[in-house]
This record gives sequence, C-alpha cells and structure tokens, in this order.
Amino acid sequence: MGNSCTLILNSHATNCFGYFLTTCLTNSVIFARLKIKYLRNQQDMNNCVIKNFLLATLFIIPAFLVHAQQDTTAAAKMLADTTTPVKKKKAWQKLDLSNRPNDHLMIQYGMDSWGNVPDSINTSGFSRHFNIYAMIDKPFKNNPHMSIGVGLGIGSSNIFFSDTYVNLKSPTTTLPFTNVTLSDANHYKKFKLTTVYAELPVELRLVGNPVMPDKGFKAALGVKVGTLLDQHTKGKNAINSSGNTIYGTKYIVKEKDKRFVNSTRVAVTGRIGIGNFSIDGAYQVTNFLKTGVGPVIHPYSIGLTISGL
Repeated sequence: MGNSCTLILNSHATNCFGYFLTTCLTNSVIFARLKIKYLRNQQDMNNCVIKNFLLATLFIIPAFLVHAQQDTTAAAKMLADTTTPVKKKKAWQKLDLSNRPNDHLMIQYGMDSWGNVPDSINTSGFSRHFNIYAMIDKPFKNNPHMSIGVGLGIGSSNIFFSDTYVNLKSPTTTLPFTNVTLSDANHYKKFKLTTVYAELPVELRLVGNPVMPDKGFKAALGVKVGTLLDQHTKGKNAINSSGNTIYGTKYIVKEKDKRFVNSTRVAVTGRIGIGNFSIDGAYQVTNFLKTGVGPVIHPYSIGLTISGL
C-alpha cells in the first residue's frame, strides 16, 4: 500500500515537472521568436533610418555646397566692391570746350613732288608749298578727344624745272614740256610753275588732351577741296645756247594761262604731331592737268604744320 502511494506520487510529480518544463521551453521559444522579430524590425528600422539619412545627406550636402559657393562669390564681390575704387566717368557734357585752343590757325610749309612723270619733264630743286587755313573746331559731345575741323584758306604750290620750258601760252591742244638742251633756243636758267587755290579743308581730329590740345599728342585725317585762283610760270635769267645771260641775272618773265590746268583739285590729307607742331602729308586724287592735255600727274606733298589758337 505504501509502495503504491509512493509510486503514484512520484508519477504525478514527474508529470507536473514535465509540464512545467514544457511550458518554460515553449515560452522561451515564443519569447525568443518575439525577440528575434523585434530585433529584425529594429534592424529594418535602423537600416531605413540609415538609408533615409544617406539620401538626405546626398541632397543636403550639394545644396549646402552650392549655397556656400554663392555666399563665397557674393562675399568676394562685396569684398571687391569695397576694396576696388569705382572709376567715375567724366561728365564731358558739363565742360565748356568751345574756346579751347585746337588748331584754329594752321600754317603749312614743305616739299612738293609730281612723282612718276615722263622723262621729258625734268623737275628739280626744292619744289615746295605754302598753305594757310583758318579753322573751326567742333568737339564731339560724348568724346571730346575727337572733333571735326572745318576751315577756309589758300594753298599754293611751286614746281621747279631743270632744262625744261613749260609753254602755257601754246596754241596747241596739249601742254608742251620742251627739253631745251635738244635745241639752240634761248631759255631760262631758273624756271618754275606756280598754282594757287582757294581751299576748303575738313579734318577728323584726335587729341590726347581734350582740355588743352596744344599740350599733347594730336592726329588728323581729312580731305581738302580747292578751286584754281591763279596759275603761271616764272622764268629768271634768260640765257642762250652757250649759257650766257642775255638780259642780266635779274631778268624775270611771267606767263599766265589757266587753259591746261584742272580748275578743281581734291586731295586727301593727314597730320600727326605733338603740341603746336606736326608732320603733314597730302595726295591729290584728281589729275593736275585737264583730261587729254598732257600726262597724268598726281602731286603729293610732305611738310611741317605749325598750328595754334
């Protein structure tokens, strides 16, 4: 009886312990699964947070860099604006330049040449010109370094010849240039052809000092148009074929006739210099003689200009 009760108690205790152990194991498994699930969810959340953080970083950093670059550029501009002085434009319109001295009077003197002419025309010596002009100077309002000069004056030219007689009074249709060394005729030891024009010069001027043009660099390009006032030849000291004087060394003969010379001349001009002195040049684009009366001649000149007022 006692043994049976002991056996029953032992069996019951064994069953209870087994149930308890099974329950604990089951709960442990369930808890472990929940823990694992929780950890996985937490890991996913962490991964998601990390991914979002990385994505946000990818957008935020470039935006920050662009903003920083803009701030740096703006700061550099502000620094440049504060450190670099602003160059103010001169208000030329407010200056009264109407009475400034800028070549209102021009006197020109220099060398003349006919360039390429036939061998029968023997120019020699110092052929020269003398011109004088009164000018009006009109500076540009927006740029007084530049101006327009318009004037009126007289231009003259003297071409000297050697052993050549220019017969203005010839009745022929062409102007004779006679080489006197080929004949025994009397001729002149000195002989020149003079032309005088009333001229209208126009210049586009550039000056380095717009307030005081006579104190700095200056240059000009222009054109002048002239009408013939006088044209004559002048022979001095008539000599025979032996070279002996006929009427004395002071004997002078002038011959006038404008029948052969072109009554209008147009020339391009240029000047460059400093202050009141400049080198001038001119080239006549029209033919010196009328069409058909002689060779084509385009005179040119180089000289010195003295200007002021």
